[in-house]
Amino acid sequence: MKTYLGAIVLASLALLLTPATESAQEETSMNAGVPWAYGFAKPAPAPGSAPAGGGAAAPAAAPADPEDRDAIHHLPDTTQAFSIKDIDSNYGPADWYPGDHPTMPDIVAHGRKPAVTACGFCHYPNGKGRPNNAGPAGLPVAYIIQQLQDFKDGSRNTWDKRKRNEAQMIAIATALTPEEAQAAAAYFSSMKWTPYVKVVEAETVPKTHYVGGGGGLCMPLTGTEAGTEPIANRLIEIPTNPDDTEPMRDPRAGFIAYVPPGTLKKGEDIVVNGGGGKTLACASCHGQGLKGKDDFPSLAGRSPSYLARQLNDFKHLSRVGPGSKKMQPVAQNLTDDDILAVTAYIASLQP
Repeated sequence: MKTYLGAIVLASLALLLTPATESAQEETSMNAGVPWAYGFAKPAPAPGSAPAGGGAAAPAAAPADPEDRDAIHHLPDTTQAFSIKDIDSNYGPADWYPGDHPTMPDIVAHGRKPAVTACGFCHYPNGKGRPNNAGPAGLPVAYIIQQLQDFKDGSRNTWDKRKRNEAQMIAIATALTPEEAQAAAAYFSSMKWTPYVKVVEAETVPKTHYVGGGGGLCMPLTGTEAGTEPIANRLIEIPTNPDDTEPMRDPRAGFIAYVPPGTLKKGEDIVVNGGGGKTLACASCHGQGLKGKDDFPSLAGRSPSYLARQLNDFKHLSRVGPGSKKMQPVAQNLTDDDILAVTAYIASLQP
């Protein structure tokens, strides 16, 4: 009798729990993360599990031989010439187009050995950077200063702990003096953000890999590995001119972001209308056309990979600084698909 009653109780519990379990599984599948935004092909493996194939960035290409690193290279429309060794310098990176920007403060142009690498290396002298880091050009001074403070006090971190340059920024922000931080912020803020990324809906995309390790740059495969593949449920942001971007680090060479068909329409609904109550219209804080308002940063035309990381970090409370308190409720109900759509649409807007 006890066995019979126990079976009934278990069956009843199963009926009660199954819908919730299925709902939880569905929610998990919709929120498995956006590894493409962090520079990885697959999500990070669960703690204690074996690493999934492709979960980490593809190994970087073998370094060029010494002769190649010393050879002088050129780019169009500039008289500047640099070797790869110069281009890769953390404490005085190549400045291909000095006329494109104001005179760089020393902390931007050269950094301060050994604690602070030159800001211009990752973020470029024109402040546009790459999708795997950030483009601070045109952001409010107060906003940039606050982000440096958030890095320093641990309020700004990354949801995907494999991403290496987050730890690098924390170390740099910790070492910066207030005067250096102010000089860098004022410099990058002084330059307007201009078109840099083109968003294209496509069913197939070039085959890619992530170079550099630790959440690196997405690059198209070459040679016998080149080809196309279905885009699936992801955003692929690659250089318009791969060779000019890597290894030349051309700050004028923009990017192209491929997204699944229908993405931009979905993103527009969420950004403009709040997605039927799912979130707030972005313009309420970031201004008309998302070009920024007061100390709220401009978003229009910026890297969708970078924007997706920030939304995901807000959602998962990896960013908890003062400004994050306003963004966390905005991001908390967004699925991975929503994040892809929102950031693709924002990136498609005219800055």
